[in-house]
Amino acid sequence: MNVSEWLEELSKIEERFVSAVKENPDFDNIFESFLGKKGELTLLLRKLGEFSPDDKKLLGRKGNELKEKIVKFLEENKNKFGGFKKYSFDIDVTLPPKKLNLSCAHPLTVTLNRIIESFEKLGFSVEWGPLVEKDYYNFEALNFPPDHPARDMQDTFYTELKDEKDKNYLLRTHTSPVQIRSMLKYKPPMRIISPGKVFRSEAVDATHSFVFNQIEGFYVDKNVSMSDLKWTLESFIKDLFGQKADLKFSPSYFPFVEPGAQVEVSCVFCGGKDQNCRVCKGRGWLEMLGAGMIHPKVLENCGYDPNVFSGFAFGAGIERFTMLLFGIDDLRVLYENDLRILRQIY
Repeated sequence: MNVSEWLEELSKIEERFVSAVKENPDFDNIFESFLGKKGELTLLLRKLGEFSPDDKKLLGRKGNELKEKIVKFLEENKNKFGGFKKYSFDIDVTLPPKKLNLSCAHPLTVTLNRIIESFEKLGFSVEWGPLVEKDYYNFEALNFPPDHPARDMQDTFYTELKDEKDKNYLLRTHTSPVQIRSMLKYKPPMRIISPGKVFRSEAVDATHSFVFNQIEGFYVDKNVSMSDLKWTLESFIKDLFGQKADLKFSPSYFPFVEPGAQVEVSCVFCGGKDQNCRVCKGRGWLEMLGAGMIHPKVLENCGYDPNVFSGFAFGAGIERFTMLLFGIDDLRVLYENDLRILRQIY
């Protein structure tokens, strides 16, 4: 590019600037088109390095004159381009503001937080564990031998993960493996709860799902008895549901406790008066927890002498507690993420 071509291009840029001011006097558009990093005048001024010092002095003065002209125009008209005047035609300040959709915690999260707070009052701490668990921690250490029929009650999902020490990995069927991990990690006395997701191959209905949330709790020390378990669960249930909540124990079998018990809570929906109640089936009671004294074999697997130490353990589905707290008669609504339903809960 020679001097005459450069001056000719400068003249065309000035013509386009004048035209832009008349046709579309937009501040951002004018600035970017002529003075931005890729603006026409900016790119032309960069070419001054191709000329001799004398030509550069002449052409630089001409180019800066046009640059100052554009800057002066933008400075003089900045109030016209910016602020309220520019956008006043598409905003009606007399209209009320739009309602904000404020977020809130999911009912399951609210329930979990309340459960944790309740057990923390009783001196329990919280431990978390992996969702993909070794067969040893999930079954064998909890007194589920490989061919034990009780495994059929927790038919689950196995993975392709394998190693030399433990060939089988699975999606955990309960949070009880955290009990084993904690007992191997810490020394008594210990009070621990372990919440989290668990997985079982079950049909989905109003009270069951193949993936749900569970909380496991246990207490290990010297001279721990069944009366300690009963007092702990009664204190927890009454703190969660109020002093009117009733609790009853009935014998049950779990491989990792001996003796074992099924803990039921009175139905808050019908009080046992509705034979067609979808939740309690007219019984007036809901099976909420499995509990019992930790089996001596489990204590031995964790290196504890069952003649010295004893303990209790319990487990429950958090969804069941959520249904009672929020008056939900079908747990499937908790997973559908339907805002029309979730808003009614609050």
